[in-house]
Amino acid sequence: MSVDPVEDWWSEGEYVSLRLRGVERAIFVRRMGSGPPLTLLHGYPASSHQWAKIAPELARRHTLVMPDFLGFGASAKPREHDYSLIEQADLVEALWAHDGLSATRVVAHDYGSSVAQELLARRSEGSLSVALADMALMNAGIYPELHRRTDAQSRFLDPEVGRLLSAQVNEDRFVTDLAVTFAPAYDAQTDSVEMWRTYSRDEGHLNSYLLIRYIRDRETHRDRWIGALEGADLPLQFVWGLQDPVSGAHIAERIRDCLPGARLLELPDVGHWPSLEAPQRVIAAVLAGD
Repeated sequence: MSVDPVEDWWSEGEYVSLRLRGVERAIFVRRMGSGPPLTLLHGYPASSHQWAKIAPELARRHTLVMPDFLGFGASAKPREHDYSLIEQADLVEALWAHDGLSATRVVAHDYGSSVAQELLARRSEGSLSVALADMALMNAGIYPELHRRTDAQSRFLDPEVGRLLSAQVNEDRFVTDLAVTFAPAYDAQTDSVEMWRTYSRDEGHLNSYLLIRYIRDRETHRDRWIGALEGADLPLQFVWGLQDPVSGAHIAERIRDCLPGARLLELPDVGHWPSLEAPQRVIAAVLAGD
């Protein structure tokens, strides 16, 4: 019997072939539970394994759909690919079509929250075929001008050095760079090492300079995505770690000002990763929306 949580996660999922931009891609998806569908969209540089601490409880009341985005986890990781949040939203829609879903709740974090904003924009434009029951978002640069990049993110965004740095990433550097995103009192070693394993699978870390371009996508689509978020007519919930230096208390303040009708759960002792740092509080918040 395996005692490796990452390998166990992968072994209990499956691959689906989804056509993205005219190319068939092998996309990993983990499904669990029964009941109304709940789609969980992971952050950067994580994978669907990010949800391992909260999935068993949520699966008691929901059918969970948890994909690895293209370029992440166990999904295909094409080289020299123009990765974009728009294509990742296409992936989600293609997966819903593959699974025959007509409606779903959505929980998203960080990178996944930006994908969720694109899905909201499509919904507001009348082009989304799946009904969204509600949406819960966690720490993300949903207002791009407030996003505070880490030093590592800025280095990878530099077109002259990003490719070279990607080739130099190893576990120690990855864990060190990620440490600043967790609350100082939280022991992030195990979570960080497991995240490295999912990120570096099939040498995915070599694509770091390509994957990080999602930050530019947020800037490009800012007005459309914020408009869709602030104009959404479905229940919205925000679960926010306030000790996150990248998208923490300063973005929570904007949420309070600009989305007064949304539920906002502030987690004062949590950093960028609520589902890892405070899983029981995240579970309670998500299930409260049932």
